[in-house]
Amino acid sequence: MHQPRERCKMIILLWAIIWVFLLMGEGANSDPQLNLLNSVCSQYNVTNVQDFHTNLNATFLKLREELVGGNNFATADEAPGSSPTYAMVQCRNYLSPSDCVACFDAASTNSRNCSAANGARVIYDGCFLRYESNNFYDQSTDEGHSMICGNETALEPTAFNAAVGGLLNGLRVATPRSNGYYVASKKEVISGNITVYGVAQCIETIGKGSCRDCMAVVYRDLQRCPPMTHGRAMDAGCFLRYSESPFFADNQTTSSFLFLKNESSSKKHALIGGLFGGIGFLLLVLAVCIWFRSSRRKKMAPRGDIIEATELQGPANYSYRDLNSATHNFSLENKLGEGGFGDVYKGVLKNGNEVAVKKLAFVQSLRAKADFESEVRIISNVQHRNLLRLLGCCSKGAELLLVYEFMPNSSLDKFLFGEKKGSLNWKQRFDIILGTARGLAYLHEEFHLRIIHRDIKPSNILLDHDFQPKIADFGLARLFPQDRTHLSTRFAGTPYGVVVLEIISGRRSSETKPDSDHEYLLKQAWGLYENNRHEELVDETLDRTEYETEDVRKFIEIALMCIQASAASRPTMSEVVLLMRSKGPLDRRPSSKPIFVELDNSTSIFTDSASNATASISRLSGR
Repeated sequence: MHQPRERCKMIILLWAIIWVFLLMGEGANSDPQLNLLNSVCSQYNVTNVQDFHTNLNATFLKLREELVGGNNFATADEAPGSSPTYAMVQCRNYLSPSDCVACFDAASTNSRNCSAANGARVIYDGCFLRYESNNFYDQSTDEGHSMICGNETALEPTAFNAAVGGLLNGLRVATPRSNGYYVASKKEVISGNITVYGVAQCIETIGKGSCRDCMAVVYRDLQRCPPMTHGRAMDAGCFLRYSESPFFADNQTTSSFLFLKNESSSKKHALIGGLFGGIGFLLLVLAVCIWFRSSRRKKMAPRGDIIEATELQGPANYSYRDLNSATHNFSLENKLGEGGFGDVYKGVLKNGNEVAVKKLAFVQSLRAKADFESEVRIISNVQHRNLLRLLGCCSKGAELLLVYEFMPNSSLDKFLFGEKKGSLNWKQRFDIILGTARGLAYLHEEFHLRIIHRDIKPSNILLDHDFQPKIADFGLARLFPQDRTHLSTRFAGTPYGVVVLEIISGRRSSETKPDSDHEYLLKQAWGLYENNRHEELVDETLDRTEYETEDVRKFIEIALMCIQASAASRPTMSEVVLLMRSKGPLDRRPSSKPIFVELDNSTSIFTDSASNATASISRLSGR
């Protein structure tokens, strides 16, 4: 007579055990989501490095304690002495406490690469870390906002775009209204068995209006990504992401519809709706628990597709047929230029987008083919406003092709030495010099892999609609065969300082000036510097009223510092950017005459054994 009651107890116990195992299964899939999105160091250094690092270590300990205690957001500051520090960390809410701590540990380790810089920002998919010598807790937007798009196109672009658009718009509106400024949601694509997942998050130290402003920025940036299958956008105070692959569990979605209603809606109604939704969800889980358990693995993407770890996303793959058609069979009429790495052609894709297609010239090298995929994968993930973006690639037999964004104003050399010589004013030259320095600083010190260009020159500096510079051919040196090089065997690339002098003077470094005793550019520049007559190096086509003499003097002295014989005497590229942006005269000046070597063709070229790096791409270690 007690059997039905006992059987009922056994059923309830069985359901409880299943539920516990389900929860344990969720926890077992540990994933701190350490896909690095951005790592940036401040361009300014602290005055007292030791004090600053002591304070920084203290703030990091406080942050970690907060995360270990179960918080996903924390701030900490230390202000003793002359080196105050302010730090902030935020994890995505769907991370477990242990994964949040693991993400913070990775970010804090990465930030150590910034050495004496007075600030750093490290962003992973799973978390972000920032520290500064000034209080930044109320900052929500800045000029450094950015986005990263995937390289695979959705199978049904129209339906996918509609689903992503609705998802992102909902996240944009709901996040500033939600508790903790966090929303995770998903949306079914109308046609096809596809779901789009999205998450949005603002830092908790800004106000509702600032969160709304920040979300507007990243929402606008991320509109450029669809129909790519995933994308991310970030600013100083917020983060927005969507993906065709799930990156959080189904039971971690937020009821964002509660926040999409008018703000004057009753909180009581929202609470009742949330309670009924929660009860309904629990009943549904109990009813279909066994089915869910068995089918869950089939529905979820393979783990390797979700976590991405530190793997870089590859470039888009173009078909040779499409590129051949886009360039009119690589016709001479479409040829933009040629260089050591290969010829470049203008192409118009089927969707009307203009691109530049480079046919790599070392197709016979087995090593080049073997390295092609891995090196191009790295290059395609380099995104900076002063670096030419690699859109994709194509490999067909002996043909290795790279597809880049198209630059309407071609290359800088045409404006300095070619048919458009003399058409650049001083403001444009100033922007080109500074932008090129910023691009090189990112390659050398800010990208998570260190990239040395090795062939920076005017023909490798392209200009967009607004004459802003974009450096081309970075990262390609490693693809070139070990047994030969497109560069002279006696000289590896052009030092950045030489390019600066060429931009200021409008002359090639290999050309002499008849009225200067046929001196080459570098020798003349040093002589004028020694005699305090810097301005005589300026391009004669420039209007003297366009520039200040002190600005010209400073840029010439920075250029000469960049070509000092001793590496210790040369500034890093981040220091170059800082010096160029600083007001007033320089604190230091070139200390010694650069080394000049007369080559067989009577071209005076500066050489430096330190610039003959054996690897153009290597792991950052230390500084």
